Amino acid sequence: MPYEERALSFRCGGDALVGIASVPAAPCARGVLIVVGGPQYRVGSHRQFALLARHLAAHGIAAMRFDYRGMGDSDGEERDFETIQDDIRAALDAFVDAVPGLADVVLWGLCDGASAAAMYAPGDARVRGLVLLNPWVRTDDGVARTTLKHHYRDRLRDPAFWRKLARGRFDYAGSLTSMLKLVRTAFAGRAAAQDGPAALPERMRQGLHAFGGHTLLVIGGADLTGREFCDVAGSTPAWKRLLAAPRVSWRRIEDADHTFSRRAWRDQVAEWTREWVVSW
Repeated sequence: MPYEERALSFRCGGDALVGIASVPAAPCARGVLIVVGGPQYRVGSHRQFALLARHLAAHGIAAMRFDYRGMGDSDGEERDFETIQDDIRAALDAFVDAVPGLADVVLWGLCDGASAAAMYAPGDARVRGLVLLNPWVRTDDGVARTTLKHHYRDRLRDPAFWRKLARGRFDYAGSLTSMLKLVRTAFAGRAAAQDGPAALPERMRQGLHAFGGHTLLVIGGADLTGREFCDVAGSTPAWKRLLAAPRVSWRRIEDADHTFSRRAWRDQVAEWTREWVVSW
């Protein structure tokens, strides 16, 4: 389907923000707003966000990508993913204005853009779906546990590790020191979590639980962030119940990295997104 790309300028908290809407000639009633993770701008790593928006638009789905405050061409102070709720709302307003026929919107995000989308969604009735790629739930103890679980297991399966060991080129002392540091961090984090405020994984769970809409999770199997999210997802009964619900779908590309940098991976994610958006 033919489509056009429209440059948009809109306001958020007194600052000017910039976005690009890819609008088909006859858009369907559901659009996709791409929430950029930081620090990067609306084109995305390997031009992923621009190519995704164009793929969707060519198949009749309007899509918009934008720079939140302090990033890319938008004004304002730089901020992190937990303080862009107003930016997402302003972008969604601009998107709906640019494509008047939209009835609802899917938020699409990678890494901490996914986390920001998940925490925003419950507060806006226009958001009916989430596409979350390698969601960011990073904590010091979480990454320590994930590294202990996956990194050392992968090394034992790597022939290069055993060749290095056989040639006497393995740093036993350094490796043991590193592993013990990870063990201390993993257990220290668990103890601190009992008394402190809710950690990011719990805030994410609360957001997804309160949202109640459709969610598509896409995981790169070779990505530590994606692996950490999967570990969190299997860590408690509450997470397991939430992500086993019929409204939650999972996709996985076993060898994919954090940004799905190969063309085949990127194209697969775009096509999964298109199929899922029109499936409900």
